[in-house]
Amino acid sequence: MSVIDTQSFRAAMARFPGAVTIVTARAGAGSDARRGITATAVCSVTADPPSLLVCLNRQTGTCAAVAASGRFNVNLLPGDGGPLALHFAGAGGVTGADKFTTGAWCDDPHGTPILQDAALTFCCTVSETLQAGSHSIFIGQITSLTHGAGPALIYAQSGFHRLQPL
Repeated sequence: MSVIDTQSFRAAMARFPGAVTIVTARAGAGSDARRGITATAVCSVTADPPSLLVCLNRQTGTCAAVAASGRFNVNLLPGDGGPLALHFAGAGGVTGADKFTTGAWCDDPHGTPILQDAALTFCCTVSETLQAGSHSIFIGQITSLTHGAGPALIYAQSGFHRLQPL
């Protein structure tokens, strides 16, 4: 069995379509504690209880905030959310709470940021944490969800797309 190098793995995963989300958390009181990051490593786990998982690099402030608070929100970006996805991915060098100067944000009852025009938002409480390589895998029990309007943003072949009916 051959070892796959990082570049080959990334090129292969670029062909694997994924929904584009912004995972948000709040580590403590105050607006400076908001954290968020663009993520496609999000998927359902079980329907009973309703839960999903997110994979976050342990070196990010968002990972630390989720670990500290035990909560996170997954905001599925709308079809026109490409610029916001890039912003939360760190384009332009914006970091930490400064990312929230772009987009329309409010807080859930726990103070965790919600994107107001998200196609869908899941609010989650961490039920389990696993470690894998450079990432933490947070399994979250969904405590509430909010439906938005319109199609979701998809990332595939190193670019953003919207689904089209066949």
